[in-house]
Amino acid sequence: MPVPPKPINTFTITIMLTFAFFLLFFSGFLHFPSSSFPPITRPITTTPSKAEPFSNLVAAFRQWDSQVGCSRFKDKPNGVPLNQSKVASLQEVGDCGGLKLNHVSVLVKGWTWIPDNLDNLYSCSCGLSCLWTKSPVLADKPDALLFESSTPPVQRHMGEPLRVYMDLEAGRKRSGREDIYISYHAEDDVQSTYAGALFHNGRNYHVSNKKNRDILVYWSSSRCLPQRNELAKKLLSLLPHHSFGKCLNNVGGLDMALSLYPECANDANVTPKWWDHLHCAMSHYKFVLAIENTFTESYVTEKLFYALDSGAVPIYFGAPNVMDFVPPHSIIDGRKFNSLEELASYVKAVANDPVAYAEYHAWRRCGVLGNYGKTRAMSLDTLPCRLCDSVSRKGGRNAAS
Repeated sequence: MPVPPKPINTFTITIMLTFAFFLLFFSGFLHFPSSSFPPITRPITTTPSKAEPFSNLVAAFRQWDSQVGCSRFKDKPNGVPLNQSKVASLQEVGDCGGLKLNHVSVLVKGWTWIPDNLDNLYSCSCGLSCLWTKSPVLADKPDALLFESSTPPVQRHMGEPLRVYMDLEAGRKRSGREDIYISYHAEDDVQSTYAGALFHNGRNYHVSNKKNRDILVYWSSSRCLPQRNELAKKLLSLLPHHSFGKCLNNVGGLDMALSLYPECANDANVTPKWWDHLHCAMSHYKFVLAIENTFTESYVTEKLFYALDSGAVPIYFGAPNVMDFVPPHSIIDGRKFNSLEELASYVKAVANDPVAYAEYHAWRRCGVLGNYGKTRAMSLDTLPCRLCDSVSRKGGRNAAS
């Protein structure tokens, strides 16, 4: 006679299943996804998923093309939302109405850091020509005098040049004597951003298609401000890095970039300056740490734009409205993370995921500029024509005192 089956002991089965689950989990067969990072810093269509170290940037681009592609990237509205600044971050280019002069000459006065090669005769929009020069011979009767390292005259009378004062530093401040004020901020008379090509003359623009696999971050600073130094020290202690400047140097001294990357030398017969190989050296790293001297609205300097131009991904600390000035999904805003540890974990995840990393370069490969087009349009490169436009609208020497 068959023996009837015994009733199932549910408690025993529960214990067995629980044991099997933990065995699989701790063996690595099962895993749970890690918690996500702040949306503004995550890749738009990809999320760092698995450790897959890579060094070939072009191969990473090809992987991104096959898994994501420009059409999906362009479907995103500007990639990331712009910051909600209290004021407009970038000025608009005006129309042709209101010009009173067809030709304007600007004489740059005194010592200034403004590059000499800005001197030129420009053919501007609306039929306006603009002479920008440091020579009082070429501009013997200027329509405006530009002061940057010294203050303008106390008074100006009708028939005399307009007084222009420029201050692009973080604590910008009017001289109180100018007729036209230039700064990095959109609320002032004429805006000049740090994006542009004039800072780059004479540099080696070799861009490496190989990224360091193990050393992730480039940093160089020789002005060791306490606040910036402390922030850099804490973050870089969490990430493999090379520091080339005087601050926190870990490469064996200054000017070591050419020892590591001899292809970055321009001319073997000329002693190189550190900035000659800046972009080329940066291009060998997946990330460049960019920390502003001061964290204030709209103060976005060459520290960020150098990194973008070199083909690296900036890890940025600075202006709270920085996203108003850069291409969509092009930087990692360090201030959007809850801690430096969380930021460092995210950087490592992106560094080991070729698709996630390649997406930080999608803007340049797909031609999606966002606000970056306006940032370049407001740069020092275009300042002569935009200042001459402002001088023309005021009437130059004919402006009332």
